[in-house]
Amino acid sequence: METCPSPFNLAAYVLSRASAQPDKIALAILGSTRAERWSYEKLDAAVRGVGRGLLEAGLEPGDLFLLRLGNGVAFPLAYLGAIAVGIVPVPTSAQLTRAELDAMCAQVDLASMVVAEGLATPSRTIKPISEDALMEMSKGRPADYALGDPERLAYIVFTSGTGGQPKAVAHAHRAIWARRMMFEDWYGLRDDDRLLHAGALNWTFTLGTGLLDPWTVGATALIPAEGVPLSTLPLLLKRHDATLFAAAPGVLRKLLGAPRALDLPKLRHTLTAGEHLHPELRAAWEVATGRGLYDAFGMTECSTFLSASPGGARSLTPQRGRRVALRPDGTIALHRAELGLMLGYFEAGALDLPLTEDGFFLTSDRGSAGADGTITYEGRVGDMLNPGGYRVSPLEVEATLMAYAHAGDVAVTELRNGAATYLAACYTGDASQEDLSSHAAACLARYKQPRLWRQVESLPRGPNGKLSRRALPDLFKDDP
Repeated sequence: METCPSPFNLAAYVLSRASAQPDKIALAILGSTRAERWSYEKLDAAVRGVGRGLLEAGLEPGDLFLLRLGNGVAFPLAYLGAIAVGIVPVPTSAQLTRAELDAMCAQVDLASMVVAEGLATPSRTIKPISEDALMEMSKGRPADYALGDPERLAYIVFTSGTGGQPKAVAHAHRAIWARRMMFEDWYGLRDDDRLLHAGALNWTFTLGTGLLDPWTVGATALIPAEGVPLSTLPLLLKRHDATLFAAAPGVLRKLLGAPRALDLPKLRHTLTAGEHLHPELRAAWEVATGRGLYDAFGMTECSTFLSASPGGARSLTPQRGRRVALRPDGTIALHRAELGLMLGYFEAGALDLPLTEDGFFLTSDRGSAGADGTITYEGRVGDMLNPGGYRVSPLEVEATLMAYAHAGDVAVTELRNGAATYLAACYTGDASQEDLSSHAAACLARYKQPRLWRQVESLPRGPNGKLSRRALPDLFKDDP
């Protein structure tokens, strides 16, 4: 891939289409009955107005700026407005508690924060800016974009914490340039697309795929407003002529409960990421919509770099230009020359990029290579199960069980009884435990077969629909 140009500014690059298409709708916040629309010209002016307002409020380039906002236009205005003038935004989930924020803030030195009414704030005294004040800034005189070294710090985002304590991941301005590799090798993104993303804006999947990438190519981003129920997404997709839809697999599974609503004539295809896509879900979604479903694998430290695509492979494949390798133990690794790779983990003002001797960053995920260049994802290192001393991928067991017609959504975990460990499975379908046990016995080795079953209404998931594996053992706490 060609080198990121210099000087450079992430926000200026994302909104570079504003001068050529000032009146085109860049963003529509979709309510149940009406939409709030922002043209490219209005969005660009508002972003730069926020940038100037933050500087006039006393922030300086390089300062860290905490974002505590919901799913409204204030979020991208604060995020891009800060980056536009060299301030470093730190977006966080609106659902975080004060204790969770305190743990995060212990890792970074924050200069200020913008806070929506009713959201938790850290215990530490940090200069606050209200959401209303930020929106007033957006009406002010626009600042000039601050261009500079593409390697300089642009933003910090925290990992989900699924592997323990969330880490502060520092990204350079060049990170947005690396996302160009997704346009053909995952999205099939065009400037006439209308892309609706179902996730929360603070999630890097939503922020990148739902906002920044559509704006980069001059397309229209469609975002459901705060509080819009999941069940209305098919109606919004149809009413607003969405050509692309992006959501986590858990969201897609819920929408399949009303397949008639998935008659979407303008939809070209669907994009999914955030967790493993099981084959049975792909098949069911494609039957219900009559359109393709293309998944991707990535991480907070590098966004997505493996994907399927409408014009390419049907299975996960390294995007062209990516520097991906599989270590002998199956660990997925990224070369330090990968443009989308983070600057490092940010803590106490220092950056740490852990690399191997040959210059690779080791992820916490494993895969296996196919002869055709595809990579089969085998799960996070910490998610691998070890019943009776055997190494088992939960993804393999779940895919096998979900192939049974009435299993529904399935998740597998490991339980301990004294010195013994064994597998347990929870499922949402109407199959009997006896039928599922028989299916498992016919398809899986004995050590891969769950010994305990629990029928549940739904699996534990985070705000973006991602399965919470750490919560699975609690579903069996009343079992002997």
